[in-house]
Amino acid sequence: MARQRVLTGITTTGTPHLGNYVGAIRPAIAASRDASIESFFFLADYHALIKCQDPELVRRSSKEIAATWLALGLDTEQALFYRQSDVPEIPELTWVLCCNAAKGLMNRAHAYKAAVQANEEAGEDPDFGITMGLFSYPVLMAADILMFNASHIPVGRDQVQHVEMARDIAQRFNHNWADVFTLPEAVVDDSVAVLQGLDGRKMSKSYNNTIPLFEGEKQLRKSINRIKTNLLEPGEPKDPDDSTVFQVWAAFASPDETARMRREFENGIAWGEAKKQLFELVNGELAGARERYQELMDDPAYIEGVLKKGAERAREYAVPLMAKVRAAVGIGTLR
Repeated sequence: MARQRVLTGITTTGTPHLGNYVGAIRPAIAASRDASIESFFFLADYHALIKCQDPELVRRSSKEIAATWLALGLDTEQALFYRQSDVPEIPELTWVLCCNAAKGLMNRAHAYKAAVQANEEAGEDPDFGITMGLFSYPVLMAADILMFNASHIPVGRDQVQHVEMARDIAQRFNHNWADVFTLPEAVVDDSVAVLQGLDGRKMSKSYNNTIPLFEGEKQLRKSINRIKTNLLEPGEPKDPDDSTVFQVWAAFASPDETARMRREFENGIAWGEAKKQLFELVNGELAGARERYQELMDDPAYIEGVLKKGAERAREYAVPLMAKVRAAVGIGTLR
């Protein structure tokens, strides 16, 4: 039976945090060990240029994200792990797809519409500060997916539209030129936790409320102690379902440990004690990987070697597919 081909991109802006780990990295690495799945993971560094104009940050983030996935046990013999910018066929395919994608479809992209709305509310020209990168971002995402004919794309709810656009672009190409592309579908796993951050809102770099995944023990303890709680005293029953401390606990603990902590909350555990136990739990899961992460960060040549090897394997798929695309649209050697 043909293996299901699954593709995941990780944008190289910012430092990975606990929310990324629980929501994306941990389940993706687990899925990559499944022999019935062919997993593709890539560092989306071209996507980073849309929202980040700091070259040093993009470089550092690429290194941190690659080191994170490797430290957490991604098997790069089994899964394909590569950097988007190491596969020149991706931007080439992006241009061909741009020539097929309807502008009306791009007008409906959530990120573009939100930027236009913000401009209008501020009394600016609707397209003020909007680059072609932001506008045509869904086409680059379509090229990422269609280049490898991935059939299943794990995404958050906010990204489903982009996978549907990739599907639309693929259908249009197949209809106009030749049947080259698999039609992808979005896979949303609602059982994956969306972690709350230090202030109780969704953990996100844009809210500046994250707990970095591999900060040192001392800093991790400090971050956990900074999680916002209510003023209930020790001995007073606390609502676990309304608590960031409990929510992070549940994302790391076994079902039995989660049930035990729920009882502790109902019995009025002190916030200090709950946070102390939470630190021990999270630190226990991450300590080994943190050490490996540090070793990798000190050895960029090793990371580079892994990514280059991944790009060579990725191009074994990309070069023949691009040859089919070129033949379909009439570009190539005269004969």
